[in-house]
Amino acid sequence: MRRETSPRVAAATPPAPKRPVLVPGTGAIVKGAVDDFEDEKWKWFYNHPKSSEEQDKRLRGPMGKSVNGRWFEGPKRGTPDVVKRIELPSPGLEGSGHGLLIASLNAGIPGRVSYQMQQDDLIFNMQKAAGRGMSVADSPSVVVRVYLPPFEQWENRTGPSFGFRAGCYTHAIITGDDHPDEGKFGLEEYWPGMFICFESSHDGKFKEDGAYIRVRSGRNGGEIRGTKIEELGWWTLGLSFSPDGMVHYFASPGVDDLTMDDHITSQFPYGYRTEWMKTFFFNVCTHDTGRTWSTPWVIDDPKVYFVQRPQTATTKATRR
Repeated sequence: MRRETSPRVAAATPPAPKRPVLVPGTGAIVKGAVDDFEDEKWKWFYNHPKSSEEQDKRLRGPMGKSVNGRWFEGPKRGTPDVVKRIELPSPGLEGSGHGLLIASLNAGIPGRVSYQMQQDDLIFNMQKAAGRGMSVADSPSVVVRVYLPPFEQWENRTGPSFGFRAGCYTHAIITGDDHPDEGKFGLEEYWPGMFICFESSHDGKFKEDGAYIRVRSGRNGGEIRGTKIEELGWWTLGLSFSPDGMVHYFASPGVDDLTMDDHITSQFPYGYRTEWMKTFFFNVCTHDTGRTWSTPWVIDDPKVYFVQRPQTATTKATRR
């Protein structure tokens, strides 16, 4: 299991490849791998105290989950403190009236403060829709709309604020220091994706508030500075996984379908070729002081897509 480490951020946005890549949203929707948050009965059961396995090896069950069974608390870091169906803060997708608000005040270990950046996880339950996950041979992709509020509502802290990521598997040397097979060749889990990062005008480094997308990760594990966020409001984010094991990162202001114009970069994160996409999830990040709320994030209409594999022609054997 790949360890979460401090990011190394490249200085420049990488150029888009000359050849087209798999655009997120290509193909058909995976049945059951979607949530539009329009059901009035949508509800979240927190089941506190939250889990904090990453910090203190404590799994605190039963963990948080949604009444529709499509979402659950991340066992490594715990549930966001607010998971709530709300009316959209601004008009978004046509026909959509509601989204999901996620935010945190007390990230990290329950009952303690670390005075460090911590994060909570909201994970989509892909098991109901796709069992153990999806092979990259099916060209899976995930698309979500995310609302970026006015900068006055952002947590006043330079650094990552929101994450959109996927849980993936490949065969490689296992790196997790708590894994019983560390150092051996086996099934390695890792979590590529992207973060929305804030640049606060109050920390002395920036003249005005700003934000950008940071990609996790490049071939060497370093993070890549991606798209600068020039406008707030709704954005469309997408991740896709092509049969060659590459991960493709897309982002665009607005709620229109993604195109190649929205391509940020394509990578083999950590030098891995992805074999399976297990699920996708969202991170909410905050400075864990017990006093400072994270930025309030609203997500809407996450969907998983796949491309039907071509059928291989077969012929019946004949007797001579």
